[in-house]
Amino acid sequence: MFSRLFSLLGLSPTTVRRLRYPSIDRLLSVRPKSDHWGWDRGTPVDRYYIERFLADHAGDVRGNALEVKDADYTKRYGHDLVRTDILDIDAANPQATIVADLATGEGIPESSFDCFVLTQTLQYIYDVRAAVAQCERLLRPGGVLLVTVPALSRIVHGDGLQWDYWRFTMASCHRLFVDAFGDGNVAVRTHGNVLACTAFLRGVALQEIPRHKLDVNDPYFPLLITVRAVKRRQG
Repeated sequence: MFSRLFSLLGLSPTTVRRLRYPSIDRLLSVRPKSDHWGWDRGTPVDRYYIERFLADHAGDVRGNALEVKDADYTKRYGHDLVRTDILDIDAANPQATIVADLATGEGIPESSFDCFVLTQTLQYIYDVRAAVAQCERLLRPGGVLLVTVPALSRIVHGDGLQWDYWRFTMASCHRLFVDAFGDGNVAVRTHGNVLACTAFLRGVALQEIPRHKLDVNDPYFPLLITVRAVKRRQG
């Protein structure tokens, strides 16, 4: 009956599908809502999990702290800070206090930091195993490494096609960090679900999604992996 009615109204099958399932039609678009992870619409979805992780471990961000590229998170979550250093491989960064390649560690002082905040960086380092070993080396005994890495993300614009190397899983992170820090010193968690992953890929902003939907964690559909690793104390 409805098919004949739609035909009499001159509606094509494609138009009918759009009327019945508008959200599916939008979902099947081959273009994202944003080409910038959602920054142009608000806050990217992955920041929700990154910032919640750092807030949960704000007590670790203390003493001599190190962060990559800038010190935004150290300033936001740190307490009892003695010194904050900024690591970057790019000497043109005016904020950098240490210019070095994390994969080699050359130029980064050993056993010098109480905390290293390392967010969304390891995917850009080809020798990721060496970089994790350097993270352990630069910490003082008892020092804490706070890491976030993507389980899923779009490729960085432009020449990211040449240097955006990795995506991670809970299993790969556990293996990487336990090898460097030792069993019992590493806590790995997944964050996200299929809705969060889909929204992030499409560039939907955090402000457009109800928080209770982001709080559902499905380990089979992680958007982000977080790692808290503690350097073994001597003796």
